[in-house]
Amino acid sequence: MNKKAMTLRELLTRFPDNDSCKAFLEKKRWPNGPVCPRCGSKAYTLKARPFYYLCKSGKETVDKKTGEAFICQKKNGYRFSVISRTVFENSNYPLREWFRVIFMMLHAKKGMSAHQIHRMIGTGSYETAWYMCTRIRAAMTDSQFIGMMGDVVEADETWIGGLKRNMHKSQRHGLNQRGPVLSNKIQVIGAIARKGNVVCKMIEDAGFDTHEKFVRGVVSKDVSLVATDEASHYRHLGAYLPHETIVHSKDEYVRGRVHTQSIESFWSLLKRGIIGNYHKVSAKYLPLYLNEFTFRFNNRKNPDIFDDIIARC
Repeated sequence: MNKKAMTLRELLTRFPDNDSCKAFLEKKRWPNGPVCPRCGSKAYTLKARPFYYLCKSGKETVDKKTGEAFICQKKNGYRFSVISRTVFENSNYPLREWFRVIFMMLHAKKGMSAHQIHRMIGTGSYETAWYMCTRIRAAMTDSQFIGMMGDVVEADETWIGGLKRNMHKSQRHGLNQRGPVLSNKIQVIGAIARKGNVVCKMIEDAGFDTHEKFVRGVVSKDVSLVATDEASHYRHLGAYLPHETIVHSKDEYVRGRVHTQSIESFWSLLKRGIIGNYHKVSAKYLPLYLNEFTFRFNNRKNPDIFDDIIARC
């Protein structure tokens, strides 16, 4: 019998309070016992303070983001909690509410806006809900399919953003000049293993071989076919991979197993989500929204999707 995904009622029953949430986070984060987030050494649980730990390894480590050096001193040690170095850190919001927000984001096929989450769970302000959603999207980064896509892979690109002609005249000033349609749009490229997983990326500055490098980077050397449209930036792909094109300009959409309908279906899902729920997404945060849509799509048949995202947080 196939395992079913957890329902909202089951979520609330499974996690009745913050302690149950912390216990679950501890288990998913450290299956073999608490580990120091600084140096990776085994840590000790503080009996006087539940879900707090102590590391006395004496190791010196460097933070990859800031470059700052840390030492887990043997004398005083380094104390941390179950939410240290997670998306839940530096937040006074109850962990149980974080779990509810994660559940809603995972089970809304076309996404759920921070405004909607704010209305549903009653956060103190819209900014709180937006802050939570942004951090959760950052945890949805998924690079496990890079270089792994095999069999038949489709590659295509799309444009995200509003049309220049629909903007007020005062908002058109300063837009880069790429024509009346694309001047305010952002290009996104993606590849999908047919009936499998998808990878996509925002393109800020497209070079001569940007698209080709992306495709070569995500597909396996054993791929049997890479299908694209007739766009010129894929013209040299055949020198490295088995490549065939479909010519949309001649009203050709399917030729045997050569088509791009799978990736175009994903683009449709992405655009309907942005237009219907978010209305507008800036270039600064678009990569996070791509994280959300790709993670949800790639785990659409995964009944343990909630457990997996908690382990990533």
